Amino acid sequence: MISLKSYNNNVRISTVKILAKWSIDDYHRMIETGIIRDRHVELLGGEIVEMSPETPIHYITAKRGTRYLENLLSGKADVRFNGPITLSDSEPEPDIAIVRLPESAYQNCHPTPQDIFWIIEVAKTSLKKDLEIKMAIYATAGIQEYWVLDLSKKQVIVLRKPQESKYIEEYIIREGMITPLAFPDVCISVNQLLPE
Repeated sequence: MISLKSYNNNVRISTVKILAKWSIDDYHRMIETGIIRDRHVELLGGEIVEMSPETPIHYITAKRGTRYLENLLSGKADVRFNGPITLSDSEPEPDIAIVRLPESAYQNCHPTPQDIFWIIEVAKTSLKKDLEIKMAIYATAGIQEYWVLDLSKKQVIVLRKPQESKYIEEYIIREGMITPLAFPDVCISVNQLLPE
């Protein structure tokens, strides 16, 4: 957008920066054509955002949590590690996504909100982003449950009941067990999710 301002018969041109919003289709075309091949990015709210590099503790916590949940949820859900999910205007790559079976359903598309039981993000340097930007995106998409493994405080932040762009229930859990909404018969150990 360009605006013209007149001061004593002199015309001054001022520019306003406009960011293009990208659709899911635009983003997929960029991936297919190789435009963003060597970039570690994700689509968040229509914007292509660089992903933070993973620290060793972040990676190993997410990987270990994925293995633990795969064992607990065998035959009940597919536990995805660092894989994309497709929302209306976003394609984030949560650290862990627990989605409906069968795994073969995702050969031609990523899981969408109706496929997702809950999402887990591991956070140390990314805590603000995970609790603000990603939380709003997941809540808006109707993801019923969202957990953040806060490595700095060694706690799990459990967010439930999305309403517009936020969750109306929040629990801080430092020890014991968590029962996910989707699987009331499954108890998940906080100690197994967080590093020692």
